[in-house]
This record gives sequence, C-alpha cells and structure tokens, in this order.
Amino acid sequence: MAHDSLTRPPEAASDWTVPQDWGRYTVEEHAVWDTLFARQSALLPGRAAPEFLAGLDILHLSRPGIPDFAELSERLMKATGWQVVAVPGLVPDDVFFDHLAHRRFVAGRFIRRADQLDYLQEPDVFHDVFGHVPMLAHPVFADYMQAYGEGGLRAMRHGAIDKLARLYWYTVEFGLVRSGDGLNIYGAGIVSSRGESLFALDDPSPNRIGFDMERVMRTRYRIDDYQQVYFVIDSFDALLRATLETDFAPLYARLGDQPDLAPGDLLPGDRLLTRGTQAYAMARAGA
Repeated sequence: MAHDSLTRPPEAASDWTVPQDWGRYTVEEHAVWDTLFARQSALLPGRAAPEFLAGLDILHLSRPGIPDFAELSERLMKATGWQVVAVPGLVPDDVFFDHLAHRRFVAGRFIRRADQLDYLQEPDVFHDVFGHVPMLAHPVFADYMQAYGEGGLRAMRHGAIDKLARLYWYTVEFGLVRSGDGLNIYGAGIVSSRGESLFALDDPSPNRIGFDMERVMRTRYRIDDYQQVYFVIDSFDALLRATLETDFAPLYARLGDQPDLAPGDLLPGDRLLTRGTQAYAMARAGA
C-alpha cells in the first residue's frame, strides 16, 4: 500500500525493502496466522473467485505458520514471474508503483495481535500475503497488477494519483467478479476479512454496480468501515483489457471537470446489479 510524505527508515534499502527476518516470528505470531487462515479458508469456498482459491493451492499457503517470503517468491516466480518483498509499512507512491511495474509485490512483515483478529487499520502480513498474493498466481491478474504499476507512474505526471487510487481500491482491494448467475469476491480487503467476506455478498445494504473505469475513478471510498458500493467486473480478462485499452490522459482531463461521487451515490447510467438499502451505513452514521 502506498502513501506520500513518508521518511525512509534507516534499516530500509533505497527501494524501501527490508529483510523479512522470518526467524524472528514467535510461536504466538505463527498461531495468529494459523487462526486467521483456518477461519478464512473455511469461509471462502463458494464465495471467493476460483482464481483466488487456486492461488492458495499453487503457492502452498495452507502450510502452517507465516510464509517465508523467499520460498513464496520462488513458487510465485515460477507461476507468473512475480515476487514478494518485505517493507517496513506504508511506502511512497513512486516506490509502490515502481515495484508493481517490475512485478514485485510489497508486503508488510508484522502480524496483528491475537486481540486484533477482526480489524486492523494498517495492512499486516496476513492482509498482504493471504489477501493479495494468491491472485498474483493468476497470469491475467498478474498482468493487470503490472499494468497498474506502470499506470501509476504515468498518473503521477498527470497529478491524478487520487483518481487512480480509487481503481486500486475498488478492484484489487474490494473487487467483485461475476460468476455464472452470482458473484464472487477477489479483493484482498474482502477475502482477508471474515466480516466483509459475508457483507460484500450477502448484506442488502451496499450497492453493487457493473464496473466502469470512469465511474470508479469518480467514486470516493470508505477506509474505516465496510464499503457502501462494490464494483463488479465481468472477468479478469475484461479488467485487464479495459486497463490496457484506456487512454488515461484524456480520461484524467475529463475527471478534472467532474465532481467526485459519494460512496452511496447512484447515477442514471449505472449498470445496477443490486440497489442497496444503505441501512448499514446510515445506522453507523447515526450511531
């Protein structure tokens, strides 16, 4: 995850990477991973995209304990040419995009405490590795992530990072994909969260809207609670194609002339799959 205005810690290399130092994890920390893994892997069959579940198998993530990034990267490299590198936390935007553009996924190395199983503000190793890395074993999604990194470097020149960040949020973090007559989850923020794995598919509250690049980039998002809207892609091939075929410079110019949309807004042209009640968000706002 990227951020600006950060100071590189002295232990980090010039590209902000640090050793994972796998041997320093305690028995208790490995147990937290195992608890989270067992809970999510029991919940996700039938909910998560088949591509995500296949990634868990390809990368042998069911082995007990926090994965060793070196071993994980070896398997991932064979699958799609990606690797996982440890970073001390949030990294600057340019560093984040450059790593993605070179097929390196940056992951936090710390893990949440046992009393933080259900919510953590800063992404930890479970969110980053369990949530993100299985999809990187899928060749099409792996290409999408590289294209996103390359697009991020271009977006910085256009002053459009905030718009592009929404694309990441509503696909990589909180995306849904069509599956037959239903929907599956693939976004890391959903698949790594027990509560949102249920909410995103089952709850009547959120809107679920067919993916449209411009619509997504106009839409603000919630960083502190369940989403009020989920965007649904038709397929990973369609997502990659939309990214590669979009001319982003004129798109950013158009977006500069349009107002942002609130997370719960609906537009006449939306491909609305589910009109949400917004009951959850209203209840939270009134609490």
